Amino acid sequence: MDGRGRLLRSLRLAGLGASPAALAYAGTLQVPGAFSERPRLMPPARQKRLGLRHKILNRLAGPGTGACLSLLLLAAVGGYGAVKGGHYAAFVAAQGQPADLVAKALGFSIKSVTISGERELKEQDLLTLAGIGPRNSLLFLDVAKIRERLQQLPLVKEAAVTKLYPDRLLIEIEERQPFALWQCDGKVLIVAAEGVPVAAMRDQRFIHLPLVVGAGANEKLSQYMALLDTAGDLRERIVAGVLVAKRRWTLKTANGIEILLPEREPEAALARLVELQQTSHILDKDLISLDLRQPSRLVARLTEEAAAEPAETLPRKSKAKGGHL
Repeated sequence: MDGRGRLLRSLRLAGLGASPAALAYAGTLQVPGAFSERPRLMPPARQKRLGLRHKILNRLAGPGTGACLSLLLLAAVGGYGAVKGGHYAAFVAAQGQPADLVAKALGFSIKSVTISGERELKEQDLLTLAGIGPRNSLLFLDVAKIRERLQQLPLVKEAAVTKLYPDRLLIEIEERQPFALWQCDGKVLIVAAEGVPVAAMRDQRFIHLPLVVGAGANEKLSQYMALLDTAGDLRERIVAGVLVAKRRWTLKTANGIEILLPEREPEAALARLVELQQTSHILDKDLISLDLRQPSRLVARLTEEAAAEPAETLPRKSKAKGGHL
């Protein structure tokens, strides 16, 4: 004890009975002859991460956090149940996507749709096919998909869709024009100039269009039209062109004569027929067919009545069903 009655404590760390606080404090002292270690400093980046973590934990531990988490959990469960039960799909089918609802609330609804270029198609049919209705908003309308849907129509050659903000839509249509009739497998279709079928033949106003018959005849429509141009004055007599084996044409006239053209250079053979008609009126005779497939030879098949006339003058020969000129 000192002179004031206080206990004296040894500064030696090896002394027994030292308190933990004293030992901790003593660890920072540089005592000669004693083992010591420098304190480790935490990196600033880790200190920052730990500080952010502590802030988040403190915020989550604040008042009202549990209630908010409970509400979010209930909302998630309710949304999952609505999707699984089909209620969400029914809502979207009736009202539209949530994004469209927000866009319409902001003034981007579709108030008017202008359609131009349509002739055979009806506006309502175009809108239905494009999928445009009160549920859509102009902001989230996919014009590329609408254009693709419209061009799936056989009668539509080209389509353009333009947004006119804030609430107008412009649809421009270029229709394929009916150019010819194509008969195949017992059906008659209206085709465009490029041979694309556009509709079934149900309207008699298209009865005057050129008629081609046979598989693939619509794809060679330009060849048939070239033959009609070569026919000149005989064009009015030709009512149809039959594509045989996808290689050559046989023309049918209004009085039932079949004109068989060669696969190669059919225009030259038809020009020869035009000359024969001018000189001998061959198409006005009682014929069943004219075979022009051989350049240096013409084979004509007569009707039964025409073939029977010379047989009457030659009683020794039997009557034939057909004959040749």
